[in-house]
Amino acid sequence: MSQGPFTGRPSLRLPAEARLKQSREFAELRTKGQRVVCGCLILNWLERGSQSRRRLGVVVSRKVGSAVIRSRARRVLRESWRRNQHRLRRGLEVVLVARPSITHVGQPRVEHDFLLGARRAGLLHDHEHGATTGTA
Repeated sequence: MSQGPFTGRPSLRLPAEARLKQSREFAELRTKGQRVVCGCLILNWLERGSQSRRRLGVVVSRKVGSAVIRSRARRVLRESWRRNQHRLRRGLEVVLVARPSITHVGQPRVEHDFLLGARRAGLLHDHEHGATTGTA
């Protein structure tokens, strides 16, 4: 993980190379990967090897709501990933799928559901499996 330019702490950016973009990448992850449903989201993942970087894709269907609501859901899902990506093991490709219930919850609940799903799936670093999440 790259370092922030002034802080020496890990960068929390989500650069283009850390995103899943092509439909074949989403399709492969869906067919070969695993999934867990947790609250307002579905977490799909595939392990690529510990040397590759973590990558994220986000899916928000029209069932979730209008374009404005779907954009908000994408932002909230990306923010949950961005703030917690360093807690996940390296070499994961993850697709977060918004469920319609995401429209009724705020950022803290989405982040809670993301971390709970990652813990259930065993995607967190070993020392974090027993940790509790923040707000619900």
